[in-house]
Amino acid sequence: MAEALVVGALVNGFANVVLDRLISPEFVNLVVGKKLDQKLIDKLKTAILAAKALAADAEEKQFGDEFVREWLDGLRDALYTADDLLDRVFIEAQIRSKASIPLPSFLHLSDRKMVTQIEDVIERIEDLERRKDILGLRVLQTGSSSSWRTPTTSLEMGTMYGRDDDKQALMKMLNDNNDHKLSVISIVGMGGVGKTTLAQWLYNNEDLMKGVDLKAWICVSENFDVLETTKNVIKGINSGDCNLDDFDLLQQDLKKSLSETKFFIVLDDVRSEDDDKWKSFITPFQDGRKGSTVLLTTRNANVGPRLQNRNSHFLNGLSNDYCWSIFAANASFPESNGCSELEEIDELILLWMAEDLLRPPRKGQALEEVGCECFDELASRLFFKQVQENDEKHFVMHDLMHDLATFLAGKFYRRLSELGEKEDMGILVRHLS
Repeated sequence: MAEALVVGALVNGFANVVLDRLISPEFVNLVVGKKLDQKLIDKLKTAILAAKALAADAEEKQFGDEFVREWLDGLRDALYTADDLLDRVFIEAQIRSKASIPLPSFLHLSDRKMVTQIEDVIERIEDLERRKDILGLRVLQTGSSSSWRTPTTSLEMGTMYGRDDDKQALMKMLNDNNDHKLSVISIVGMGGVGKTTLAQWLYNNEDLMKGVDLKAWICVSENFDVLETTKNVIKGINSGDCNLDDFDLLQQDLKKSLSETKFFIVLDDVRSEDDDKWKSFITPFQDGRKGSTVLLTTRNANVGPRLQNRNSHFLNGLSNDYCWSIFAANASFPESNGCSELEEIDELILLWMAEDLLRPPRKGQALEEVGCECFDELASRLFFKQVQENDEKHFVMHDLMHDLATFLAGKFYRRLSELGEKEDMGILVRHLS
């Protein structure tokens, strides 16, 4: 666990944060509104993915190769710069929107400076990727292309916080669609924002499900295989096995099962934007009764079949108070009851989660619990030790571990107490204490 924390603290985690941001509802809305150049954003995503694929190898080789370490520093700095630019784009959009100022396409010719800066970042990342052969960097094989994410089920996982408005909006969408034979509704939001939890609540809502003849819950994840997903839908609505392997027979069987019924099918964690796959998949769903619904949870508003009666609901992040309520309810240690020591440990784990440093949770386990386990293990290995000063207890890092962390942070971290009066912090500094 401790080793995994150190590895995850490097470039890959932050690359994932930037990539998630590029497919977030906020930026999807800007692209849809023609305020962002889709080609420019796609080019940035492609460049990050190509460099990210080499980062794991570079992270292993950096300790014995100064040039590889400089390569990692260059990639990390480019990612920080990209994140800063995305911040500026979104903040400008928010300011103009709140001030009721018409929002021009400010990433087109009307603001060449912003375009040029993003293009410069793309060129920097692409240049780093081109240097892979000189440095001997390669893409490490992980053994499987499937997602690490544990497939979710339709079972509700407990109390939902801060989503009353979202519940009402989705209930209205469902009720408004009762006059249509087939409706597709997408719950769109970044990873971990609560899309699946909200879909589970809808799926298990008895009032909403009145009159529904068939329902099924399918976890799709990264691999949207039309044949396999069709088979899983049949299994879900029949509560049994499906021995058919011929795609035409599968579709005929599904069409027969859905015909003249009102159904509610959830496709959880959908990633594919392949229009041809969606056209093929959705065909058997066309003959249901009025009010039939296919509900998707996805990180991308472009995912899903291109039907006329298609709606998207975007989930925003929760307030700090609601986030704390969720954390306190799921943490594996007792309630803090005002204990500042425990609350500061809660806070540390939230920072680990924000930086994507923790391993994937086991089935039925919350990510906060993973963080608690990690903290306990680090403390048991004397990575952290408890000290008492002035009647207050707190944890500190072991000196050797602190030196290692400082080494890994490199030029991106500085302490004010270590800077001389005339010493420059350096252009790479991003964390200051």
